Amino acid sequence: MKRSRFTEEQIIGVLKEYQAGLSAAELCRKHGISDATFYNWRSKYGGMDVSEAKRLKQLEDENAKLKRLLAESVMDVSMLREMLGKNF
Repeated sequence: MKRSRFTEEQIIGVLKEYQAGLSAAELCRKHGISDATFYNWRSKYGGMDVSEAKRLKQLEDENAKLKRLLAESVMDVSMLREMLGKNF
């Protein structure tokens, strides 16, 4: 996955500038981001504080770890079933 050039704090700072009255096009030009990136940020981080954004990132990381663990256990179970099927 591509790493962002901006931290959650910076993203929320940009969104707060937008809420203060700057236009989206002006912000995109100022910070060197595309319109699509700005609107994706707004949909994901809109109305959040920095602490909430950090918590969201932590939960996303934990969710990814749990998905990997589940995938590994499903593979183990299917492999065991396949081995038991061949023996009988």
